[in-house]
Amino acid sequence: MDFEKLLEESVRTHGHLCPGQVLGVRMSMLGLTLIGIHDPKGQDRKKLIAYVEIDRCATDAIQSVTGCSLGKRSLKFLDFGKMAATFVNSDTGTAVRIVAKEESKEKAKNYFPDIEDKYKCQLEAYKIMPDEELFEWKKVEVRIPEEDMPGRPLRRIKCDKCGEYVQDKRDIPLDGKLLCKACVQGAYYRLP
Repeated sequence: MDFEKLLEESVRTHGHLCPGQVLGVRMSMLGLTLIGIHDPKGQDRKKLIAYVEIDRCATDAIQSVTGCSLGKRSLKFLDFGKMAATFVNSDTGTAVRIVAKEESKEKAKNYFPDIEDKYKCQLEAYKIMPDEELFEWKKVEVRIPEEDMPGRPLRRIKCDKCGEYVQDKRDIPLDGKLLCKACVQGAYYRLP
């Protein structure tokens, strides 16, 4: 994997170059290597699932490098607000969770002390800092429920309250009825 080419592609997808893009590309490259995925957009594309824990710039980079996406059900978003991602080789079960080290922001100054703008300094430093200074990682176990796996929907039901359809076991049985989460837990929107 060529870092510069991956970064260029990521920037095209995201719309601008920033430290988060560099972190996301580097994090993806490390994660793919550690789980034995060599061709994430080719022959290995059906073996890879990525969990992202933040909705920031790095997530676009992870999607760009890995080819994982929400639509393919191979990118899973968990709103933890952490600059972290887990890469899973579903073929072997190997998984690694990688977290960006907060102290790497300060260490960036050691690499480019003459760059006063902290974001530009981080951007340039993150390109060359060793993985060990940028990230912490550990092997983890991820049990992916059948209804979260890529592929065709397992089932599709009609909500007994609102009439909208719900796929992949996202329905909730309540008082003998099958309901959607919005009808049981409340929706993120409201009608005027």
